[in-house]
Amino acid sequence: MGRLSGKVALVTGAAVGIGAACTRRLLEAGARVALVDLHDEPGQRLAAEFGDDARYFHADVSVEAEVAAAVAATVAAFGRLDVLVNNAGIAGANKPTHELTEAEWDRVQSINVKGVFFCTKHAIGPLRAAGGGSIINLSSIYGLVGAADSPPYHASKGAVRLMSKTDAMLYAADRIRVNSVHPGFIRTPMVEQHLAAMGGDPEQHRRDTGALHPLGHLGEPDDIAWGVVYLASDESKFVTGSELVIDGGYTCR
Repeated sequence: MGRLSGKVALVTGAAVGIGAACTRRLLEAGARVALVDLHDEPGQRLAAEFGDDARYFHADVSVEAEVAAAVAATVAAFGRLDVLVNNAGIAGANKPTHELTEAEWDRVQSINVKGVFFCTKHAIGPLRAAGGGSIINLSSIYGLVGAADSPPYHASKGAVRLMSKTDAMLYAADRIRVNSVHPGFIRTPMVEQHLAAMGGDPEQHRRDTGALHPLGHLGEPDDIAWGVVYLASDESKFVTGSELVIDGGYTCR
């Protein structure tokens, strides 16, 4: 028996990066998984690797009707929902606050914040029907500390942190646990794009960014995925409203 045998999970942003790693590890631990993303080709390819235990559903998490349809399709396919991993997110514009446009600000909030809201809203019914479950919200080190860049992103991840605590209190009586995960810099397409945008030598930027963490290197997607497996499992049955910080020591400073 796997750690997650009998459980059904829905992962947003499941096609690449941290989402893909979470999907793989959840499946390997025995869960059946609904992959939700906009990137159809890699999402469908990943789901196909695991046969009937994985299904891919196209949805934009910033559109409530698409989220509702994806949740309903998950329950129709697997009969229940036990775990929601709110992973979908974007970095958005990296400008000082006074240079940002309203559209640039709103785009990040619509995915990183409203997406978590929509997915949680529509997952509560199936989670209650299952007798409880686990909602795992991907925040960031920048949901805990600030930095002099990317104001929309940092604001969004701070919101996710407090949304997690609020929902942990709201749904505790339903045996629905809600926690946030706070990664440091992880080797993902999003971070690679961030490093490339800095110009110059990307490898030097990787070394410099890794050195910001006391452990001295960037993290890997699996570093986050294993934390998600723990929060999805009954091993964390007394954990709710908590912040799981997986950051190589970045926020110790």
